[in-house]
Amino acid sequence: MNTTTYPVHGAGLGLRRSIMEPLADPFPSQVQFMEIAPENWIGVGGRYGRKLREFTERYPFVTHGLSLSLGGPAPLDEAFLQRLKRFLKQHNIRIYSEHLSYCSDDGHLYDLMPIPFTDEAVHYVAGRIRRVQEILEQPIAVENVSYYAAPGKQMDEIEFINAVLDEADCKLLLDVNNIYVNSVNHRYDALEFLRALPGERISYIHVAGHYNEAEDLIVDTHGAPVIDPVWELLDQTYRHFGVTPTLLERDFNLPPVNELLTEVDMIHTLQQRQEQSHDFRAESV
Repeated sequence: MNTTTYPVHGAGLGLRRSIMEPLADPFPSQVQFMEIAPENWIGVGGRYGRKLREFTERYPFVTHGLSLSLGGPAPLDEAFLQRLKRFLKQHNIRIYSEHLSYCSDDGHLYDLMPIPFTDEAVHYVAGRIRRVQEILEQPIAVENVSYYAAPGKQMDEIEFINAVLDEADCKLLLDVNNIYVNSVNHRYDALEFLRALPGERISYIHVAGHYNEAEDLIVDTHGAPVIDPVWELLDQTYRHFGVTPTLLERDFNLPPVNELLTEVDMIHTLQQRQEQSHDFRAESV
């Protein structure tokens, strides 16, 4: 049985301004935690600032960063990290996560760029993660990302991720959809990749939809419903690591809230199935 202590539990949903009103009255019982991008909320006042405060005072929250650029060549934005630290404390955020990628140099690139899978990059990124954790005075989680090219590759993606997690001594935000996307685009076994990850470092999970550009090319969009093969991979994740808190990501083409909640219900179904299966196995011993 997985005895990992998680910052949240159950099933979660990303909070967007357009769904704040539908979620508020009444708040859906199947949503047990929520996630926001801190860059979209730091310094926000007025009506939306008050509504966010109402949500974070009542429900567990995690944050998923967009702009820290852990693998970027420019120095870490430590002024931003100080603002972030205050924001995390103000809203009692359970954990902060970021992408294992980069998105800026002298300016913002508005996309997530792949970090070269090299020993040098492992040491560089791990050092920056350790510095972030030092400033925030708490562990952070880094997310395995989708990528479409691997410039300067000297090791496999799974070796790179595991090496960074080990050297930085940080948590993992496991994105199941990104594993599926990369397994198709780069032709590897998604389940084998999944099983090679350190389960004890998983903080929580993302599940999302994507866009099929071609048979052998998937674009990670977070703008569509989750497809059956990704649900199956999430089910396999629970079987291997145990039931883990899981958040539905939907960033674009947001449907009505009741449709989002149908997917949140699917997360609960898979979690409950695994819990029941575990209980049955335990009784059979």
